Amino acid sequence: MPHSVASLPLVISGPIIRHVDVNTLTIWMATTTSLYNKDKSRTNENDESDNNGKTNKLDVSLFDSEKNVLKLNADATDVIEHQIGTHCFISTIIISQSQLFKDQQIYFYDINIALNKDESIKLTETLSDLLYPNESLFSFKFSHTLRRVLHGSCRKAHFCGQDALPQLDSQIAASLNTDNEQLRPDVLLFTGDQVYIDDVAGPTLQAIHHVIRLLGLFHEEFEGSTISKSQELFDHQDSLYKRDKLLPKTKANEDLTKTFFKAKQKPIFTSVNANNHLISLSEMNALYLLTWSSRLWKSITLDDGVAQVETQTRYTSEHEAITNFVKGLNQVERALAHVPVYMIFDDHDVTDDWNLTRNWEEQVYNNPFSNRIVGNALIAYLLFQGMGNPRSTWQSLVEPANAFFASDRFNDHDKFINTLRHHDCWYYSLDTSPPVHVLDTRTQRWRSESNKNKPSGLMDWESLCDLQQNIIGQQSVIMVSSAPVYGVKLIEAIQRVFTIFGGALIVDAENWMAHRGTANVMLNIFRHSKTPPNFIILSGDVHYSFVYDITLRFKRNSPKIIQFCCSGIHNEFPDKLIKWFERLNRWFYGRRSPLNWLTKRRNMSINEREAHFHSRDQAQHDIGESKDIVNGAAL
Repeated sequence: MPHSVASLPLVISGPIIRHVDVNTLTIWMATTTSLYNKDKSRTNENDESDNNGKTNKLDVSLFDSEKNVLKLNADATDVIEHQIGTHCFISTIIISQSQLFKDQQIYFYDINIALNKDESIKLTETLSDLLYPNESLFSFKFSHTLRRVLHGSCRKAHFCGQDALPQLDSQIAASLNTDNEQLRPDVLLFTGDQVYIDDVAGPTLQAIHHVIRLLGLFHEEFEGSTISKSQELFDHQDSLYKRDKLLPKTKANEDLTKTFFKAKQKPIFTSVNANNHLISLSEMNALYLLTWSSRLWKSITLDDGVAQVETQTRYTSEHEAITNFVKGLNQVERALAHVPVYMIFDDHDVTDDWNLTRNWEEQVYNNPFSNRIVGNALIAYLLFQGMGNPRSTWQSLVEPANAFFASDRFNDHDKFINTLRHHDCWYYSLDTSPPVHVLDTRTQRWRSESNKNKPSGLMDWESLCDLQQNIIGQQSVIMVSSAPVYGVKLIEAIQRVFTIFGGALIVDAENWMAHRGTANVMLNIFRHSKTPPNFIILSGDVHYSFVYDITLRFKRNSPKIIQFCCSGIHNEFPDKLIKWFERLNRWFYGRRSPLNWLTKRRNMSINEREAHFHSRDQAQHDIGESKDIVNGAAL
């Protein structure tokens, strides 16, 4: 097996197709060398595009459905690159040109990268395994009118079941084999928990440290911790399965543990499996690279002997699960090179229970070490997820990011984290038909004023008002909320009981109805006379799937609201427990149950659709897809 950078391909992750509109194509890649010529400046403060005065090493070629070359302007291609290690560069490539694409058309592309003055490579040649049979170019479908949308969330690498994401590759392949473009997805929406920063397998952590060394990912220093710098995580006796011992022992943390984690016997971060919680930015960057690409795994040899005797069984089980996960990565990376992908964070992209209560925020952000860990996860999200979404959501962060990544180390680490924490534009909308509105339900919280241990609202009043203004007057709308707006009533009732006794964190009380203000405003949006008559909600998070049809009681012209909550892409709710919850929910909250009239949703009629599937595995691991028509768009 290769174990040196020289043996790695130039592109170690990607290409991934990200935001596409009529004037824009966005491609994400990770490379072992810079895509800029070294003798040119990497930044220019006076240039909004951050491309003036630089010479790119790459050239993107675009072709129409007949494979005729699309002529691009000389300044059409902008490369925004950030160096995260000696041999690792993260690039967002944006091609911008007026009226570049037409609705429902297939386009082809290739990327040529100059290695030196006389030599260059084409991605279709060096990454030929990412091409579909009988295809010589990468391709994607531009759809302004949405007919086929896939969405999914919760992809934990070491989950014991099968990864559902390779199904995307199978669907694209089927559309090419049958020459039926209708089978090809228009867009893929990742709706949260694309990675589990707080829940990492032992073998994955070992692989992460291999990648850090291999690529020379940059290190950092810590304040208020038993470790002073990230290099110590490599060989520390408590680095594997014992990371709760590495957390700082300050008064704030002792109060945090006493308040939140004693009942759950959890470390500072509240994930059940936080004993391998990632800490450094380099660890989180490496996790993303290993989650989306098979190429680095070929350079890694895992050693089962690193585990202690008491964790050997767990390590062996996780090793088997990770091996199974890696087998499907080639299909995943091929699919992501051929379909537009949009992403939004949820809690596990940062840490479990992220911003769940006001008390959680006060304790975590007032401690320099826990604040650094949360901040590192936000930086990694920006690099690997956020910067592929519409540019308006992250343009203001480019200059601070350039300053942070300006040299062979991280500069003013805490200053950049503070900038990200106060960024208020992670949400975005897609100018499609119907339009898609992706909500930020994590950083715009409506904090409880009466009790700081009560769950915060998933969105505050101002952000909900902005949402309402954006959707008023539309005929149809697709809204993406990481957590379902309409949850299972029994589970929400259990969460409400625990919340009364101060245990919101114990049961992860992450639901729209947990905060009265947020619940009332959201439900009033649906009751507004100018609310779109056709409304689709796409959700995930809870690891089980259901579909609700919602109508307003006592209103003559009620909007048609359909909510699709998908099961986890690579995670699931405990099977026996969910069966009991389903039975009890039907008993206590059936159509004729008086309990329905005692909930905050009593002015709405909510009907659950019956599930139809061929097998349990298909039901549990399906990427949420449906055939319901909304204004001519099939989802």
